[in-house]
Amino acid sequence: MQTVETLNEGLKRAYTLTIPAKDITSKVDAEVAKAAPQIRMPGFRPGKVPANLIKKMHGPAMEREALNTAVQEGVQTLMAEQGLRPAMQPEVALDEEYAPGKDVEVKVALEVLPQVPTPSIDALKLERLTVEAPEDEVEAQLARFAAQQKSWEAAAEGHPAIEGDTVVVDFEGKVAGVPFAGGTGTDMAVELGAGQLIPGFEAQLEGAKVGESRTLHVTFPKDYGEKSLAGKDATFDVTVKEVKTARDATVDDDFAKTLGLESLEKLRALFKGQVEQELNGLTRTHMKRKLLDQLADAHDFEVPPSMVEAEFEQIWRQLEHEVTHEEDPEAARAELEADRGDYRKIAERRVRLGLLLSEIGQQNGVQISDQEMQRLAAQAAQQYRPEDRQRFMDYIQQDPIAAAQLRAPLYEDKVVDFLFDKAEVSDRPATRAELEAAIEEIEGDGPKPHVHGPDCDHDHHDHAHEAKPAKAKKAAAGTEDAPAGDVVEEASPAPRKKASTKKIAAEEAPELAEGTPAAEAKPKVKRAAKPKAEG
Repeated sequence: MQTVETLNEGLKRAYTLTIPAKDITSKVDAEVAKAAPQIRMPGFRPGKVPANLIKKMHGPAMEREALNTAVQEGVQTLMAEQGLRPAMQPEVALDEEYAPGKDVEVKVALEVLPQVPTPSIDALKLERLTVEAPEDEVEAQLARFAAQQKSWEAAAEGHPAIEGDTVVVDFEGKVAGVPFAGGTGTDMAVELGAGQLIPGFEAQLEGAKVGESRTLHVTFPKDYGEKSLAGKDATFDVTVKEVKTARDATVDDDFAKTLGLESLEKLRALFKGQVEQELNGLTRTHMKRKLLDQLADAHDFEVPPSMVEAEFEQIWRQLEHEVTHEEDPEAARAELEADRGDYRKIAERRVRLGLLLSEIGQQNGVQISDQEMQRLAAQAAQQYRPEDRQRFMDYIQQDPIAAAQLRAPLYEDKVVDFLFDKAEVSDRPATRAELEAAIEEIEGDGPKPHVHGPDCDHDHHDHAHEAKPAKAKKAAAGTEDAPAGDVVEEASPAPRKKASTKKIAAEEAPELAEGTPAAEAKPKVKRAAKPKAEG
C-alpha cells in the first residue's frame, strides 16, 4: 500500500492511500477458497464447483466485501504506522472512478488528539467544607416520611371532603359535550390538595359528600401530553363513592418496628445517615469543581474542533429541549441564543478537561477492572426489560465505543479521587447554607475569559462543572416528558408530571476514559464526489 500525506495543519491530517488491485484480488481468491466447500451447484459434486463459476455467481458481492476489508485494513495500518490517535472517526472516501481490477485510491481525513502537556498536579490545594447533619433536618425528614405512611379510614357519615382528604370517584370527561377516548374511569382515588391532577380538578371536589354527583369545569394545560386535548376546556361528570380521612402515623418505637427496625433511634440513625450522605455528596461536588477550576487554569492546549463541535451540539440540544418547558419559550430561546458563544466555550473547556483527566489517569495507572466493568454493565442493563438485558450486556462487550461511554463516568471519578489524594486538603466546618452558597457561587460566576469558558463534573448526574452564563442558569439537561397520569391512560384528569430538571454545567467531560475509542471504530467508507470540470 502506498501512503501520501496531503494535509498536516494543526490537528488536521489527510492522506491518500493506494491499495494495489492484486491485494483485492487475493482477498477475493481467499474468500472463494473459503466458501467453495459450502457452495452447491447442479452438475457438480459438493466442494467441486470451479472457482471461476463461483466468481461469476458471487464475484460482485465478494469484491465489495474484499474492498471494504482492504480499505479498513489500510486505514488501520495508516493509523499504526503514522502513530495517529483520531479525535473522532476518520472520514474515508473511495475514488468514484474506481472499477474492479484497478488499484484503489482512498482519501482519509481526520483530526488527531493533541499532545497533552505533562499535567501539573503537584501543587493542588483544596478546601473541604464539612457539614454535620443538623438534628432539625433529620427530624424534618423523619416527619416527612411518617406523613407518607399515614393510613386512611372512612369519614363520618355526611362528612364534606376537605383538603387532605381522599375522595374516591367515578368520572367521565367531555370536550364540547362529547366524551373523549380515555376520559372515563372508575374508583379513582384523589387526594385533595396534593396537586396530582390538572388544575381545578381537586379544588372543585372540596365539600363533596358520599353519593354526590358534580360536574367539574377544567382546562387542560397547553403542554398536556395528549395533544388533542392540550389547552382545551373540558367537563368531568363525577360521582363520589367514598370520602376518606387521614390518620397520621405515630412516630415511636412501634412505628419503627413496623418497618423492620428495632427502635425509633435506629430509624432516626437511618435518616441521619441519609442526610450525611447527601451533605458528603455536596462537599465532594464543591471540591471537584474547585479542583477542575485549578486544572483548567493551569493547562491550555489546542483541542480538536470536531470534538468541540460534537460536544457543543450535545449541549445545545439539551438546552433547546429545556427551553420548551419555560413559561415563555420564545423569550427563553432568545436569551439562550445570546449566550451561544459562551456555551461553545463551555464545550471547548469540557473537551480540554476530558483530555486532561484522561491523560492524568493514563500516566498514573488509573484503571477500571473487569469486575467493575461487569458491575457497571449489570446496573445499566436494569433499565431494560428482563428479556432484553442479556442483549444489552452482549452489545457492551462487542462495541468498544459503547463500553467506553459506559466506563467514562466511573473512570473520571477514579481520576478525581486520585487527585484528591494528591492534593493538600484543609478542612473547614460549614453549614449546609454556606456549602450550597459556595457551589452556587461557582455556578453563577459566568464565563471566565482567562479560562476557556465555563466548566465540568461527572457522575452522570454531576459531571465536570462549568460556570454558566447567568441568564441560562435554569437550563437543564436530559429531561423527558413523563406519562400523563397513573389512572386512565393519557386523557385522564391526571396531568403530565412536570419534567425534572438538572443544571447543565459543563459537567460532562467527553467520553475519553482510558484513551479515546475513536481509533477502534471501523471507518465508514463513502464514494468521493467527482471533481467538477473547470471552465
